[in-house]
Amino acid sequence: QVQLVESGGGSVHTGGSLRLSCEASIDIYRRICMGWFRQAPGKEREAVADIDNRGTTRYADSVKGRFTISKDNAKDTLYLQMNSLEPEDTAMYYCGADTSSNYCSRLRADYPHRGQGTQVTVSS
Repeated sequence: QVQLVESGGGSVHTGGSLRLSCEASIDIYRRICMGWFRQAPGKEREAVADIDNRGTTRYADSVKGRFTISKDNAKDTLYLQMNSLEPEDTAMYYCGADTSSNYCSRLRADYPHRGQGTQVTVSS
């Protein structure tokens, strides 16, 4: 059973920064694709970024250049550094994991394993 626990959300003003963390209950250096997705009230889930076993990263166009995904294998923790935040980034952010593959085939918001989410609110 994979357990994921997010933290680091909060409220900031436009242009602010936050770093989200996601602690995993498994060794994330192993065969795994991990990522972040978000959901705003009344909207569909949106893929944000992912990182594969080799550390290759991919981003949604809406966050490219502002967000950075990374992981610390020693701590079994996934991160999302979010800079230049905009009100449109307001959402519940979730981390997800897929242990069936070494690589991430596509940006996705439908991981088989996900955390409970952490709220990010950006005000103008």
